[in-house]
Amino acid sequence: MMFIVRTRGERPAASTLGPDVRIALTRATPSLVAEQADQIDLFCVGDESAAERLQGEGWNVVPLCDGWYQGDDEGGVAIWGQGLYWEVRDTPFRVKEAVGPASDPATSGDDSSEINVRRAVFGV
Repeated sequence: MMFIVRTRGERPAASTLGPDVRIALTRATPSLVAEQADQIDLFCVGDESAAERLQGEGWNVVPLCDGWYQGDDEGGVAIWGQGLYWEVRDTPFRVKEAVGPASDPATSGDDSSEINVRRAVFGV
């Protein structure tokens, strides 16, 4: 799953994050939600217990809702499934890294050459 660790400019040491958490993307916290100018958002990949552990250690952990989270450049993070499925993108249309459903969402399940657009876009 993916979640944000929002910091006041400092980055947690690798030993603080632990071996079960890695940072997939870093951005400046948007001014709309930032409490001060130097805040940064660390998009972290780990399980739910890692998020709870970091929160218990005093880190500001922000759960992610479905949607698009703009990065500092033209890329960002797309989230669905309340953080279970995600894509880190270089641009809005180019996926750099992804975790999603096990089945191929672009296929319709039959032998035709047509693509099920609803499944390709929404995964259903």
